[in-house]
Amino acid sequence: MILSMTGYGKAETTLRGKKLVCEIRSLNSKSMDLSVRLTPLVRAHELDLRTIVNQRLERGKVDLLITNEGVNELTNEGISPINWAAVKTYVEQYKAQIGPVPAEVMAAIMRFPDVIKQQEDCSDLTEEEWGAVQALLHEAIDAFIAFRIQEGAALQAMFNEKLDGIADLLSQVEPFEKGRVAKIKERLEANLAQLSADTQAQIDRNRLEQEMIYYLEKLDITEEKVRLTNHIKYFREVMNEGVKELGSEGVKGVGKKLGFIAQEMGREINTLGSKSNQSEMQILVVKMKDILEQIKEQVLNVL
Repeated sequence: MILSMTGYGKAETTLRGKKLVCEIRSLNSKSMDLSVRLTPLVRAHELDLRTIVNQRLERGKVDLLITNEGVNELTNEGISPINWAAVKTYVEQYKAQIGPVPAEVMAAIMRFPDVIKQQEDCSDLTEEEWGAVQALLHEAIDAFIAFRIQEGAALQAMFNEKLDGIADLLSQVEPFEKGRVAKIKERLEANLAQLSADTQAQIDRNRLEQEMIYYLEKLDITEEKVRLTNHIKYFREVMNEGVKELGSEGVKGVGKKLGFIAQEMGREINTLGSKSNQSEMQILVVKMKDILEQIKEQVLNVL
């Protein structure tokens, strides 16, 4: 099974009387692009947290967010006092530039970061507390990977459907291919018949037959059909290999390999189109190209 590049995971725990929440989300990216926002309580361990994420998640535009929520009801720890001096400054500047302060503007000012003084316990974590933070992160990553697996299953079903479509269109080429050679021979013979008797007498029939065979061989699409069929088969095999590469300590994606295979499929389909000299075959090729473009778009979302 393949894994989706898109994912989301969340986990919660209680630390020092507060709820510690860890969230991970990602979008597609060619490499690991990790953005981290941490509560001051765990900020000293940012490098360690980054290492864990990098080890378990191969690539993607990943956002890691760890926040402290809730209040200790016994001590009221965590209540955030207001920086009234900052509020006054903002209000005076607004009045001087615009005028009276509407209620919605005032509400926005009260949410400014420098207006709300966060009270955080920033003392060093004990070994037990650090272990709890690591367990929280791993739990969020597990949920994140489970999401990727679920999305990957949907992608794989879509890919199989699209590959079936290309294979079906390829099978429809064969009837036109058989009649095409006969039509080409008939057209060449008809053109020769229009030549004068003297010109026809000067034609070397053996050389003519050789040139005709060479011409027909150049239009033969047997190799392209075989290679395209093999690429479709290999695409499926690589998707199924994804499960074997999924481990508890990390994941190994196959998205880049699938992208390369899709490129090779495109080469064979383009060659089919260049060798097709019948409108029916060209229509089939255009349909194959359309399906392949849909595959390429979604391959970007595969880990």
